Amino acid sequence: MEPVEINAGRCYLRAFRADDLLDDRVALVEAFGDEAMRTFVRQFRVDTIEDADNYIATRAREWENNERASWAIAEPTTGFLLGEVGLKNLSPSATAVPEAAIWVHPVARKRGIGEAALAAVVRFGFGALELSRIDYVCDDANTASAALAARCGFTHVGPTTTPDGAPAQRWTLTND
Repeated sequence: MEPVEINAGRCYLRAFRADDLLDDRVALVEAFGDEAMRTFVRQFRVDTIEDADNYIATRAREWENNERASWAIAEPTTGFLLGEVGLKNLSPSATAVPEAAIWVHPVARKRGIGEAALAAVVRFGFGALELSRIDYVCDDANTASAALAARCGFTHVGPTTTPDGAPAQRWTLTND
């Protein structure tokens, strides 16, 4: 699958970049250095520019292999990286339900960016990808993430665990 761009109104969703025109690497290192990111996004560490290069390459490869559609959430006029939103478990061989995932850079929190980005990706998943259901999993302690799921129309299903075994909440949304 080729990456697509989405105008989400308050933000612009695009592929991650590290080129002469736009470079997300410094913002990635900043975001992943944040205490909340280290607490709730434990499966990734982006501590250096080299780590950021690898992160960007991984996301590009996941698009190419139809595993995950991941967007950099960008400021519409400057292109500055405000976060990431995506849909994972997309390959036909995936045994798990497609799942939305999001994180927001500390400088962009509490501005409605996450809600605009997640809502746009859900519309893309149901429309362009013809998904019938999208799940959302967040750490039990991440009350902001749970509130975002509720604002975007997800219904709380019950307890689950994160990939590393931490207590979590499962939310779901169907395309009815």
